[in-house]
Amino acid sequence: MTRQNKKVPCPCGGTEYAQCCGCFIANDEVPQTAVELMRSRYTAYTLRDEVYLQATWYARSRPDTKLAAEDEGLKWIGLEVRKHQQMGDEATVEFVARYKIGGRAERLHEVSRFIREDGRWFYVDGSFPEGDK
Repeated sequence: MTRQNKKVPCPCGGTEYAQCCGCFIANDEVPQTAVELMRSRYTAYTLRDEVYLQATWYARSRPDTKLAAEDEGLKWIGLEVRKHQQMGDEATVEFVARYKIGGRAERLHEVSRFIREDGRWFYVDGSFPEGDK
């Protein structure tokens, strides 16, 4: 059974999945902000939804490799959006995503760049604040 059929909390920490990121991932609604897109992409990583991740990555910077980890030992455990800034059709979102791999807790601290084209937001790339990965 897919998450869209369950009344479960959204992995991004928002409300119920169907009312939060599920409306973007499962129902093809378009995120209206870079923060909504970033949260839905985090959720797509937790679900290993390769199609959504590819579709929301800016075509000019999208890698040719598979985006969602296939490692069954990887478990995403939380998301914290630290700050976001929008300037017209460009935005940045700083976040920390926590995960476990092989029983060990890790974190990904990133400042992601987004661009809006034809009314749709896309992930462009990210940088890691000094000292973080």
